[in-house]
Amino acid sequence: MEYGAIDLHKQRSVIRIVDAEGRVVLERTIATVRDGFERVFAGRGPMRVVVETGTESEWVAQAVEACGAEVVVVDPNYALMYGVRQRLVKTDRRDVAALAEANRLGIFRPAHRVGAAQRAERRQLRVREQLVRVRTRAINLLRAQLRQEGYRLGSGRAESTVARYERLGVATALAEQLDPLIALLTHLAPEIAELDGAAAARAAADPVTRRLMTTPGVGPLTALSYRAALDEVGRFADAGQVTAFLGLVPREDSSGSRRRKGGITKAGPSHVRTLLVQAAWTLWRQRRSVDPLHRWVRAVAARRGRGIAIVGLARRLARVLFAIWRDGVPYRVMASAA
Repeated sequence: MEYGAIDLHKQRSVIRIVDAEGRVVLERTIATVRDGFERVFAGRGPMRVVVETGTESEWVAQAVEACGAEVVVVDPNYALMYGVRQRLVKTDRRDVAALAEANRLGIFRPAHRVGAAQRAERRQLRVREQLVRVRTRAINLLRAQLRQEGYRLGSGRAESTVARYERLGVATALAEQLDPLIALLTHLAPEIAELDGAAAARAAADPVTRRLMTTPGVGPLTALSYRAALDEVGRFADAGQVTAFLGLVPREDSSGSRRRKGGITKAGPSHVRTLLVQAAWTLWRQRRSVDPLHRWVRAVAARRGRGIAIVGLARRLARVLFAIWRDGVPYRVMASAA
């Protein structure tokens, strides 16, 4: 059996193949394109190939798998995989040689490969997220330009920005200068609304996200993003692993009798963490709520302050969502244990 490794880069990638004794069978630098990988791997015998996880690792893995090889996408943070690496002497050839040897010896840690359905979901959510960011920047610029000329754009929902602007009756010359911003906002509004409607429909059609949305404060976007980020609930042993994956656990620097904890790590997908914090704020604002989570966050805020309480509630929501997904039950069944 042969063992291959790919040091993957955006433009060009280095491939190394060794035999069972570690002898180099092939080493080549190719353009990072599908047919380049096919020319190298097509028609070879039994082979296992490793590639580090990254932006392009999935399509490369699929291309190599189509040639008949077994592909393992590996975690680049697993230090043992590289043996002894000198920082001052780092090259692509050294990296691919270390990967090939780690593959031959089985010294690697597989990374999770997201399924096709959740990759598509992530893509749709990221497109929406980017359009919302563009709208936010445009609104901020519009507000700033108006303030420079003595106008104040009243507060309100992003969807009503153009209507609020038109009520200001700004001078003709200024209005002409701001027309491109208004045109952009006018165009973005139906696009974002359509994406929101489609997201709500997808969330309603999926039994997992429907159950997740029974949690107070959790809407379609939060449920879809949480599901897409985790992909498979079974790959997490417990809720603690989920909150660590989402960067919602405190940093810690402890040794011996010293215990020092800081703010949350903010590791993992930031957009999911942001949505969970927004969900926590939504629950916080439900002042007449009798939900146990609402009582809990109010009690924490009274002791430690609102900011810490909201982050703590976001972490707790992540744990509750994990339990709902794992157990296949809606939130109301678990409310007493929240």
